[in-house]
Amino acid sequence: MGAGLAGSTSGGQRRTAGARRLPLRTVLLIVVFVPSLTFTPLLASGMYQLSTQWQAERAQMDLATKTVGRPAADLFFSLDRERRLTAEVQAGQSSAARDKLAKQRAATDQAVSAFRPLAALDAANGQEGLTDAIAGTERSLALLDQQRQAVDAGWSSAQYAFDYYSRLLESDLSVLTALSNTDEGQVNSQAQTLVDLFWVLDMIGREDAVLARGWEKGRLTRDEYGLVADAIGTRKHLMQSRVVPGLTGNETQYGKLTAGKAWETMTALEGRIITSGSSSEGNQVTLRDDSSEWRSSVDAVTAQVLKLLSLRFENVGKIGYGHANMLRTVFISVSTVGLLALGLVIFTSWRLTAILRRRILHLRREAQQLQERLPNVVARLERGEDVDVDAEVHRVEPTPDELGELGQALNMASRSAVLTAVRQAEQHRGFQRMLQRIARRTQILIGLQLKKLDELERQHEDPEVLEGLFDLDHLTARLRRYEENLVILGGGQPQRRWRKPVHLLDVLRAAQGEVQDYRRISIDVEGEPWIAERAVGPLVHVLAELMENATTFSKPLTPVEVRAAPVSRGIAVEIEDRGLGMEPEQYAAANALLQSPPQLDVMTHADDVRLGLYVVARLSASLGLQVELRSSAFGGTRVIVLLPKPLVVDRPHTVPRPAALPEEVPHDAPGSQPHRQEDTAGPRPPHNDGQLPTRSRGRAMAYMTAPAGSPDRDDAPPPSDRPPLPQRVRQASLADELKVPADRDDRTDPETWVVRDQPSRSSATIGAFQRQSRRRRTGDDASQPRPSGSPEPSSPTTEDRR
Repeated sequence: MGAGLAGSTSGGQRRTAGARRLPLRTVLLIVVFVPSLTFTPLLASGMYQLSTQWQAERAQMDLATKTVGRPAADLFFSLDRERRLTAEVQAGQSSAARDKLAKQRAATDQAVSAFRPLAALDAANGQEGLTDAIAGTERSLALLDQQRQAVDAGWSSAQYAFDYYSRLLESDLSVLTALSNTDEGQVNSQAQTLVDLFWVLDMIGREDAVLARGWEKGRLTRDEYGLVADAIGTRKHLMQSRVVPGLTGNETQYGKLTAGKAWETMTALEGRIITSGSSSEGNQVTLRDDSSEWRSSVDAVTAQVLKLLSLRFENVGKIGYGHANMLRTVFISVSTVGLLALGLVIFTSWRLTAILRRRILHLRREAQQLQERLPNVVARLERGEDVDVDAEVHRVEPTPDELGELGQALNMASRSAVLTAVRQAEQHRGFQRMLQRIARRTQILIGLQLKKLDELERQHEDPEVLEGLFDLDHLTARLRRYEENLVILGGGQPQRRWRKPVHLLDVLRAAQGEVQDYRRISIDVEGEPWIAERAVGPLVHVLAELMENATTFSKPLTPVEVRAAPVSRGIAVEIEDRGLGMEPEQYAAANALLQSPPQLDVMTHADDVRLGLYVVARLSASLGLQVELRSSAFGGTRVIVLLPKPLVVDRPHTVPRPAALPEEVPHDAPGSQPHRQEDTAGPRPPHNDGQLPTRSRGRAMAYMTAPAGSPDRDDAPPPSDRPPLPQRVRQASLADELKVPADRDDRTDPETWVVRDQPSRSSATIGAFQRQSRRRRTGDDASQPRPSGSPEPSSPTTEDRR
């Protein structure tokens, strides 16, 4: 390994090339082995922990011995003496006690002034709970002046004042207790004994304060006796179980504190009090006049405890600061050695990692280039371009190590990905071509079927036979649209073309004729708009899909309203049903699909029920139509199709014959008259002989061509000289036996969109129309003149088509 490093640092290009030829396993071993020897993670963690611990212990010791500890201790001693003097004053003693209380209050005020700035102290590194303890003591001190005034005015009882000072002292003791909870275990154990000594002084102070009221009166109440007994028991437990066993070093001289004369005198007096309480009956406990003896012994014991407390306080500070200084020394030593080792690790790792990084970055660039090339390849394949797999794959030069094997694997993955995309695109193209080929052949058969149906319709006049033929004709027109769907989904375009503009009403009727429930559709067109010839076929298909969707997803017998009117941006066609509608999220998804139709893979979307929506989206995108789905006021769906101005043309000079579009299907009830769509053939040339046009392939009922001189002929006079349009006379073309009474014929169903099933009447009408048409073509009625303005019995007027 050392020889390898020496070779890698010998200089120049040879050095870099030699290091680059190192096997990946060797490089990784070097990168891992050196940090393992130098313990870089442990070094950083150890340095951080040592630094944090040293700073925390130093800050905690400063708080315990200087910043917070001394003010809290001084406040404790001052409040303890003020509690006793307050009890003496409330017991009714001499004015000397009042003077002592006044002096002690002044000393307490100084201690309070030194303590109050601690409330704003930032103790981030301090002991846990210290801030809350200081805040609690500060809140209790806020009532000190009020309590003093109540004592001076005689409003506060002795027991209430005792309770207030005791709670205040407990709050101060909580600050001292929090200061003892440092991060160093030895300091904690030593500081706990220190806190116990403060509690011993508090218990002595409680006894002294309660007895100060009893010496003057010579008795104690049972409640006061209970306070004294509890304080005596707690003090004995603390001294015998916690303080004396915890003394060490120079503190052991105070181990015989409880055997001293002052301590024995104090405990003897306490024993008399306990005996008096047990022998007395009632609510009073009699006290002997031992106040002077009690005062001298308590003062002596308190002084001894204070000396022990001061010594323990000094020892705790030495232990805490000693441990903090030891942490600082260790931190400096470890940091020095660690930084030297870290420098070595950084230099070695940088050199080796730089070499490894260059090689890995090269592989990453190749992978990124593949990521960028593959979508471009797929896009080119979608556009139908041919792709050379070998030209699209960039090979990574292999090297005899693990990274070289990775590069070789990347080469194989790149070639496999591009080859898979090419093969999949070829499969999709083949499937689409096959789908279009099948659909085209089926369309030829459908065209032949329409031609045969047209021939049969001309041969038969039986109403029942014609009714069946017209139903077949209608089903065949729908089948043709479904076949066109396959062509569109396969990537092709519809083959139906028109050579001249077509009236929008005829376009809507053509779309209506390709819907199964066409009788439910009502059409209303405002004005006389015409559609450009290039948009007629796709527009019929789009409208038919939307109309069929409206009839399919609404209840039977409910109407579907189709309205068309010119707008500022073109022509708006509205298709509104009364179904259940969709959720707002579904409308948003459908409109998003219509605005940007995706590249549909028919093999992966075979189960999608929205294939008709894909067809509408593709045709709309090719024409520039804007299709939007909205919620209807009836609870269903309202579809708005906006035809842009380039698709709307003026009325042509030579009006295309209506035979170019689907022909009219008889309708039994008043309202719109559905049509079936025409075949792929365009309109036929106009007739010059004045006869009715002959039928062409795929037309169940041919539109009539106006005679010479009519407004729809090429040689028609100007609009100002045109004669009025002929008017249809109801039942004029029917045989006598087929006519119905006038009252029956004039009746209107309450719901005009409901179509009654009257095949006999409809078939009879169609049969009469066929007979009149045949006579007209054979010349039987050609020579018979008609009065001016009389309608042709067999010619559907503009009003009838609406």
